[in-house]
Amino acid sequence: MNNELNIISPKTSTERDVLHDLEQLREQAPLVHCMTNSVVTNFTANVLLAIGASPAMVVTIEEAPEFAAIASALLINVGTITTADAHVMLKTAEAATAHGTPWVLDPVAAGAIGFRTGVTHELIACKPTVIRGNASEILAVSGEKSEAKGVDSTASSQDALHAAALLAGTTGAIVALSGETDFITDGTTAIPVPGGHPLMTRVTGTGCTLGATIAAFLPVSSTPLQAAATASAIYARAGKDAATGNEHRLGSFAVAFLDRLSSMGNS
Repeated sequence: MNNELNIISPKTSTERDVLHDLEQLREQAPLVHCMTNSVVTNFTANVLLAIGASPAMVVTIEEAPEFAAIASALLINVGTITTADAHVMLKTAEAATAHGTPWVLDPVAAGAIGFRTGVTHELIACKPTVIRGNASEILAVSGEKSEAKGVDSTASSQDALHAAALLAGTTGAIVALSGETDFITDGTTAIPVPGGHPLMTRVTGTGCTLGATIAAFLPVSSTPLQAAATASAIYARAGKDAATGNEHRLGSFAVAFLDRLSSMGNS
């Protein structure tokens, strides 16, 4: 599988690069337009505020396409999608692409149900800058066989790495593949980002808010590949640090996770 895919060292994206991107984000406070699922809206806003971005949850058809044209970046997450949502998301994605606004697609539970899978493919046709998903989601949208337990992946990120590279190559998007080790790929190279903690899978929103975090870094990082790698790196570090002393306390872990994000890089 990896004969044609160059797996490069995570050291390529050094801690200095990550901290530089974080510093730039806090200086510029990019306006991140979030069309995300109803389960994670509040947590998404808090994560973006913690890293120094400015969140905006604009979802109505009368405003969302226009807002995408003036935002620094856009997130589209199909987690609790409705027919009305699908229409607004497609119009907003088209507006973002037309105006050069970088955007992230999070194809939550793609492959599990036909409606959301079809909408996901329509959104991919609108040319997202980054596609972020777990192994089952990336397998599904790349056209390979996939099984999932609701929104949870039943495959490992290593299992889906070839599919992620194929998806990146065919769409032109960076693919951010989440798992025990995250992989960020442009189709020819892949950056592994290890770390994090199993508790991150037991708090609603840690995957979805990673998509928002990637969106926040798109306007300030040197490349979309670097933006996704930076977001994954700070996420993994914050998750690992937040778990210390909170291994059996999910509520405390969630608060500590926000605290670690907000204090990262501070002396």
